[in-house]
Amino acid sequence: MAMTETKTKPDLPVQIAEAIKAAIISGQLIVDERLPSEAELSAEFGVSRPTVREALKRLAAQNLIRTQRGATGGAFVNRLRFEEAYGQQITTSTLLLSMNEVDFETACEARFTLERACVLLSAQRRTGDQLATMRAEIHRQGQPGLSDEAFCASDVAFHRALVDGASNPVLSYQLAGAVEAIEPLMNMITFSARSRARIVELHTEIADAIDSHDAERADSALADLSDYTIKLAQEVLRTRSPKD
Repeated sequence: MAMTETKTKPDLPVQIAEAIKAAIISGQLIVDERLPSEAELSAEFGVSRPTVREALKRLAAQNLIRTQRGATGGAFVNRLRFEEAYGQQITTSTLLLSMNEVDFETACEARFTLERACVLLSAQRRTGDQLATMRAEIHRQGQPGLSDEAFCASDVAFHRALVDGASNPVLSYQLAGAVEAIEPLMNMITFSARSRARIVELHTEIADAIDSHDAERADSALADLSDYTIKLAQEVLRTRSPKD
């Protein structure tokens, strides 16, 4: 595994981790392949074993490698799965939204534009279990006494099932941030003004369309939900604005 010398780099563990990561991405190191030992990596990079160990910890934190003990142990290239990467995608999306102060309409536009691409596929490919999840969440949303926090969680679960119904793991991964990072942000702004009955009505319309494989109707209902959400936010933000 030939890698470039990193001795002159300021943050050695980061540089070593990036070099190994690049070898994994390029296919130079394949899934389940054993990495060189700490001693071998130390000699290859010209650094101490603790420095190599720190680099490996960084890779393990990204689920790029796993470690095994015993005579046949060591560090091995991990098979990264979409489901395991959801958390990182959600965290990154949440940080980007908060740090860059993305306005509500921009976030809402991004989320619903992406989700409408999924709903067309979901209408054709959804499984019985995914449809059942949507129905269960709609029922939960209609329960009296449900807290705002629980309603928000159910809202996310409904749209997560809708997205997963597209049966496309790449889309599900990309939408993880849109649904599970943007949706709570949207709910935080609109929860005090929204009509739960209207949300349930729109969710039911979407689920009915998905149930009957009617992609056009499902897309139309999701567009109505988008319009309703944006108008709600505009009213809330207008009320909060200082009066002249």
